[in-house]
Amino acid sequence: MADERKYLFGKCIYLWSLLMAVSLLFGCGRKVETYRNGENQEVVLRTVSMSGGATPGAGVYEEIRLEFMAENPNIYIEDEMQTSDEQWKIGVVTDFSVGDEPDVLQFFTDATANQLVEMDKFVTIDEIREVYPEYAADTYDWALAQAANQDGIARAVPTTGFWEGLYVNQELFEQCGLELPSDWDSLLNAVKVFRENDILPVSCALANVPHYWLEHLLLYTAGEKDYLNPGDRVPNSWVQAVELFQILREAGAFPEDTDNITNEYAQELFINKKAAMLLDGSWYFPSVTDTGHTLVIPFPGVPDQKAEPGTMIGGITSGFYITRRAWNDLQKREAAVKYVMAHTCREAVQRYYEVGGGSAVAATAVKAPEDRSTLAGCAAAYVENGRQKLLPTDSRMEPEAYRMLIAGIPEISTGGSGRELLERVFLAASGRKEKRNDVQGDDY
Repeated sequence: MADERKYLFGKCIYLWSLLMAVSLLFGCGRKVETYRNGENQEVVLRTVSMSGGATPGAGVYEEIRLEFMAENPNIYIEDEMQTSDEQWKIGVVTDFSVGDEPDVLQFFTDATANQLVEMDKFVTIDEIREVYPEYAADTYDWALAQAANQDGIARAVPTTGFWEGLYVNQELFEQCGLELPSDWDSLLNAVKVFRENDILPVSCALANVPHYWLEHLLLYTAGEKDYLNPGDRVPNSWVQAVELFQILREAGAFPEDTDNITNEYAQELFINKKAAMLLDGSWYFPSVTDTGHTLVIPFPGVPDQKAEPGTMIGGITSGFYITRRAWNDLQKREAAVKYVMAHTCREAVQRYYEVGGGSAVAATAVKAPEDRSTLAGCAAAYVENGRQKLLPTDSRMEPEAYRMLIAGIPEISTGGSGRELLERVFLAASGRKEKRNDVQGDDY
């Protein structure tokens, strides 16, 4: 790190002097362009990545960035790494809209990316392969297809995907003499028994992150067809699904203060064995400390479900884009292609896969880690045995409408009308769709 800071400091001083000489007022930390130094060519790529914070891949991303610069001393990667929260997403869209897009962007590929795609500032994979046939050569075709944007065009190269599943504290089930839940009735019975033993059945911050329960209730109640494409009118199955929140809440499944706690606190309750179950994603996997007594199992189910048992929420919804800003600069073009390939080749994906515990959905061929924990082996089997992996609703629904849906869940859980909420959501989603005549897809 000290060597990197020394290198960066020296480059900044030199660059500042050069920029001052030609009367450019760009700062050293932003908008650094390709420049020439005698016969040697120096390229600075500005990149924006979503591997910040405590995400499992943050360390691997930074390692690859530093290794790439060591192997390519004529290229400097100026990266802005942050956690991909809502504020960050809005910031990326804002930068693109004012012409301040980076050269390489790691971002979502689903409906979240629609606004960026509409600006036509990304280069397609087909365009890149016309010049660099080996681009994304290690990536599975199905992974590129799943990471395509909603207009069906592939622009981003993915590394790993995600899955969602039910984390269970096996010791608490054994303590109460319970079998792991496999259907709706056994789930409600487990809720009842845990409450009788002063154990929180399900840790969930209902007003903060109800997403995982919402997705599974919708999928299992509506079935694959209506879940993926409900149409323009609210299906009865969707109403039935969201109103299951009231049944779960009345049964005592959630914390008493579920409307006031954060998702981070809910996760801590599970980690500290104060709760028996937590419905979450593969990104939560590295946070589990007791990997010998924690398991991941399929969602138990709902009454009169239409989805087949074992149907999963999961897939690939992010990847690395190259912008036209970089592509139209012949020196940056080559550097950007090499940098994306450094993160998406088989060896790099193996590293991302392993740091996530060896259970993620990988976009290339990978090998299972030899020292995989009990939890990792269980999660890997869960993913491998899943009947289908379907992307969640927010990959198809307009972000504004989805946020409206999420915000309404606490009210529904206390007796509010599921139909009224969904009618507002569908109206908001259809209104946004009408404004985007040039984009075709399943969003509604």
